[in-house]
Amino acid sequence: MSASLSSTKTAAALRTSARVSLDLLLVALATSVVLWLVGRMWSVVWPLIVGLLLTTLTWPMARFLRRRGWPPALAASAVTVAFLVVLVGIVTLIAVPVASQSGQLADGAVSGIQRIREWVAGPPLNIGDEQITDGFDKAVARVQDSVGSLLTAVVSGVSTVVNGLVTAVLALFLMFFFLKDGPRFLPWLTRQLPGRLATDIPVVAERSWETLGAFVRSQAFVGLLDAVLIGIGLWILKVPLVLPLAVLTFVSAFVPIVGALFAGLVAVLIALVSNGLTDALIVLAIIVVVQQLEGNVFQPMIQSRGLGLHAAVVLLAVTLGGSLAGIVGSLLAVPVAALIAVVWNYVREQLREPDPEPDESPSGAAVPS
Repeated sequence: MSASLSSTKTAAALRTSARVSLDLLLVALATSVVLWLVGRMWSVVWPLIVGLLLTTLTWPMARFLRRRGWPPALAASAVTVAFLVVLVGIVTLIAVPVASQSGQLADGAVSGIQRIREWVAGPPLNIGDEQITDGFDKAVARVQDSVGSLLTAVVSGVSTVVNGLVTAVLALFLMFFFLKDGPRFLPWLTRQLPGRLATDIPVVAERSWETLGAFVRSQAFVGLLDAVLIGIGLWILKVPLVLPLAVLTFVSAFVPIVGALFAGLVAVLIALVSNGLTDALIVLAIIVVVQQLEGNVFQPMIQSRGLGLHAAVVLLAVTLGGSLAGIVGSLLAVPVAALIAVVWNYVREQLREPDPEPDESPSGAAVPS
């Protein structure tokens, strides 16, 4: 005969479940309020985030100069200027070779278009020049009919560029102040917080800073791997502008999804207009393979080791961040997940039961188990 359920235990389990559910609802409500506030203050929060990420990238050099006796303001100024010089150098590495080979690329583009026209004119498509001209005229007419929407898109694009420039300038200023006054922040924060918070918050902040640094370094290493592997493939195929394309691949690695697509599209187009369709398809295959290795092997392994997250958590975080907030969500998903892990691990440390002390004999010697 099967034993009947205990009404007392069942009621206790239901009360416990209801209490836990209420606690979870309150936590979810508080999280929603915080996210809503962050969204309302995004014009300030986003430059702050970018400034912190740039500071984690440049702080080792500033720390090196400060340890050599440089004043904080001078060290921060030198590192900021050096960072700007590096940015200008990256732009130069991309722009100068492109400008010097622009004539060759233009000729290649014309010949590439001609080859495409010859290909579509033959079997199996058999599209004649009249059909191509008719299709072009229809495309022009459609563009003329949608001038208003195009102007709106252009205005929106200009607004986005202006906002991006403003964010970049604010982030650079914030990076300078973080490099100059960053070490003063934790002692100041300790003095401002009452009681237990004066200990807990600075510890979590210091661990979060180390985690952000690990994220930026791992992302830079992944971008370097992408640039080297794709650059070697382009060099073997003798595609022009190998160095600018490799630099563009490295820089675009810091912008998930869209950065890789943009850099890959540029490489494939240059291979198409300079080397032909076959080499362009080979370049596309190389980029797809490298990006798959990066997204599914290199990035999860490197970031999971540096951030203390499992590779599956990294993949899920990027997917969730992209679905919730697009490109920005993909960019911030991994560091946010790592910071949540930092807070969670610290809370577990504080809630953990102390290890039982070994029993001692009257003589003071520990009794073996």
